Amino acid sequence: MSCFSCISPRRKDVRDYDDDMAPRSADSANARQGASVGRKLKENLAQKGNVARSFTFKELAMATQNFREANLIGEGGFGCVYKGRIESGMIVAIKQLNHEGLQGNQEFIVEVLMLSLLHHPNLVNLIGYCTDGDQRLLVYEYMPMGSLEYHLFDLDPGREPLSWSTRLKIAVGAAHGLKYLHCSANPPVIYRDLKSSNILLDNDFNPKLSDFGLAKLGPVGDKTHVSTRVMGTYGYCAPEYAMSGKLTLKSDIYSFGVVLLELITGRKAIDCTSKPGEQNLVAWSRPFLKDRRKFVQMVDPQLEGRIPVRCLHHAVAIAAMCLQEQQSFRPIIDDIVVALEYLASQVDNSDSHKGRSRNKGPASPSGREADLEPRKKDLVNYSAAF
Repeated sequence: MSCFSCISPRRKDVRDYDDDMAPRSADSANARQGASVGRKLKENLAQKGNVARSFTFKELAMATQNFREANLIGEGGFGCVYKGRIESGMIVAIKQLNHEGLQGNQEFIVEVLMLSLLHHPNLVNLIGYCTDGDQRLLVYEYMPMGSLEYHLFDLDPGREPLSWSTRLKIAVGAAHGLKYLHCSANPPVIYRDLKSSNILLDNDFNPKLSDFGLAKLGPVGDKTHVSTRVMGTYGYCAPEYAMSGKLTLKSDIYSFGVVLLELITGRKAIDCTSKPGEQNLVAWSRPFLKDRRKFVQMVDPQLEGRIPVRCLHHAVAIAAMCLQEQQSFRPIIDDIVVALEYLASQVDNSDSHKGRSRNKGPASPSGREADLEPRKKDLVNYSAAF
């Protein structure tokens, strides 16, 4: 049975308004709110000692050559993203919110505040924002390789698929970004929109989490969850959140499991072009996850078998644990990071060993592997679930 029966897909990004958000006003009302939104942002940022630059609309129009179509690098429910060059010479990505889109003033403010206050190598860096009149724009660092979604699905002929080691590298980096939100932020932050299109890549395929308009402060004290209206993207939402609106850190863990499954299989979380029974990735994968002998049948055919079987078994086991329907059975992000780092180190060491064998050089364990050795049992515990 599908875990997402209570959510119906409307657009590529499926969002509703949160219980603490006012419905989107008409354009004229947005124009009147522009100054107050800008003041609110500046006041909040000043209180926290963080200053994201405030751009004028004219500056960003010049940076994108008046939002030329040739500069368009992305499009979604929120609006369009353009590549541009600001006055300092820095190349940036500029997101222009669509007045008819699904993102409102509150989401805009949340994203600016979140990215101004949270800083980590695996979170996208916010350069600034614009609140001129009814205009709402965000200026980010430019991520030259685009999104994970672009490199994983619907590859054009001649484009090289991601190698298994690169996929693990991306999974590890995304997990580190999520760990920062869950463990280092105070109070913890629930990302709420983890998906392959929100994982951006630099030239070396280092990942950064982006789009924090749906992020929510997690429960504190003796509270176990945050109650809120269901928001997010169809196919990635945890079942308990989709059904009850009770949001926890483990909701993000489920979404991470879906992304990990996408990395393993090369299949989209939801693909309406697939035949019946294969459109929902999690539902399609359930029979395979119950039988180790079928794990290999899940692997992305573009990998052409270039993946160690033992490594595959562990990766599938981690994904399966993240996708447990009971949230209490899902692992915490700390253990996921350790497990994935161990897998990545094994792939790296295997490649290094091949190089040493060709050169007939001495082999010795790396410091990274030695550090991870004491916690191998964490990975074994995941596999034992099968």
